[in-house]
Amino acid sequence: MPLIRWNPTRELASLPSDVFNVQREINRVFDHFFRGGSQWDESTELSMWTPSVDIAEQDDQFVVKVELPGVNKDDVKITLESNILTVRGEKKQEKEEKGKSFHRVERSYSSFQRSFTLPTTVKSDKIDAGYRDGILTIVLPKADEAKPKQIEVKVK
Repeated sequence: MPLIRWNPTRELASLPSDVFNVQREINRVFDHFFRGGSQWDESTELSMWTPSVDIAEQDDQFVVKVELPGVNKDDVKITLESNILTVRGEKKQEKEEKGKSFHRVERSYSSFQRSFTLPTTVKSDKIDAGYRDGILTIVLPKADEAKPKQIEVKVK
């Protein structure tokens, strides 16, 4: 009995093209989910919105910037508990006006919540948050024991 080298591409060629379309669709959904953003499921008409976030660490503080376009600052709550920063809120739909006929609605309206574990302790009494042009900026000063220390080495 002769040995035949296995060639996986030979088997892939025999699969129907629908299998590749399904795989491509699954990859698209996972890529979109892990990148954040909005997810629209037309079959169930559900919409989920996740605001984008940038987190930067500096020597003495963390700076968190959250994109919240169309969100009222009064609809946003920020909490810090056990080094877990949580930003939650709601992007509310504008009141529907009579006489308008919408042809397409792509903007998402829903509540959201993002939580981040901070690697070091922060001064909770010194946290500052500002909201301008749809960007929420949170400044979290590091506790003194968490700040990097430089030790001078003396040569004898």
